[in-house]
Amino acid sequence: MPVLVINCGSSSIKYKLYGRTMEDPLAGGIIEGIGGERPRHLHAAGDQEFEAEIEVGDYRQGVAAIVKALAGWGSPPPIGDPAEIVGVGHRVVHGGDRFSESVVIDRSVIAEVESLSTLAPLHNPANLAGVRAARELLPRAVGVAVFDTAFFSTLPPHAYRYAVPERWWRDFGVRRYGFHGISHRYLTERAARLLEHPRPNLVTLHLGAGASACAIREGKAVDTSMGMTPLEGLVMGTRSGDVDPAVVFHLMEAGLPASEIRRGLQREGGLLGLSGISPDFRRVADHARAGDPSAALAVETFAHRVRRYLGAFLVQVAPCDGVVFSGGIGENSHEVRHLILSGLETLGLVVDPARNRAEGERRISAEVSSVDILVIPTDEESLIARDTARLVNERMS
Repeated sequence: MPVLVINCGSSSIKYKLYGRTMEDPLAGGIIEGIGGERPRHLHAAGDQEFEAEIEVGDYRQGVAAIVKALAGWGSPPPIGDPAEIVGVGHRVVHGGDRFSESVVIDRSVIAEVESLSTLAPLHNPANLAGVRAARELLPRAVGVAVFDTAFFSTLPPHAYRYAVPERWWRDFGVRRYGFHGISHRYLTERAARLLEHPRPNLVTLHLGAGASACAIREGKAVDTSMGMTPLEGLVMGTRSGDVDPAVVFHLMEAGLPASEIRRGLQREGGLLGLSGISPDFRRVADHARAGDPSAALAVETFAHRVRRYLGAFLVQVAPCDGVVFSGGIGENSHEVRHLILSGLETLGLVVDPARNRAEGERRISAEVSSVDILVIPTDEESLIARDTARLVNERMS
């Protein structure tokens, strides 16, 4: 059952093709710089890798290039005929409060997702462009939407409501939705297998250029750090995370236009704003180790914000079965994990230094730790593929 997973970003398309199992992809890659001067296509099939500069002005051309690569790059190519693809799974960032699970895409779903674009103007239009391209180029395949927000449909009202006038929520949808839900769901399911606990109490930490924390009780999300948009919560690559809302009024009264404030919070804040160096944690950490005080502050602030949410969420899910680190920073930086967890021994979190410095999926907690601490590389694409295969099978049965 060939299943293609497509993840359209603001100027890129990531993709993976799955075959007999939804765990190990047959091929995958990324097209970067869509609409730019020199778009680049990176493609891997088995142990073969390909790279090419191609003309890709929009998402339709990008999906067409992907379909062509899947049937033509490699010896043999991963698929003989694109018509063999039975399902296309799409990551859709914002499903609002209308979608609590993955769904087969039809015209009504497209219309609903389009109506939510005001809540995710950088993401939903790109996601929909990929949906429309796949429906045109792979008309026999069943399209499936897997929503980043769906995992948080279990949040109780006291967790998702803001303390603002009710009509803001009722008329304008002002509430916490949560994001990175596909990753947090994957981490929950994987941790349940590793801990041999079908409904664990967890705190999952997806730490990367985008970063979020999730409190999970009995396998279901009960709180999250991100809010109405992905801007709220932890310090990220260029996003500020939590700030006093009055900062916006202060800056507006000082004469800054709304566009500049938005850019500062979304594109010029976070690690980049604090360090003045880069949004890339690796570069910032290198400068911090070399003695740069601004870089050191950025790393410490990042870790401090994670600790704040970790402590709050541990209380919500007590007794906690596990804390899970994932994402580019959470998976790869033993230093930041050490910073976050240092001093939390009284909460039952004790790290084994050797395990923390190792690599791959593993426990990093010491034997005396009363809470398991795990590092789990996230795999959103395999979860999207599994949901897609399940819904395709249900449709065919």
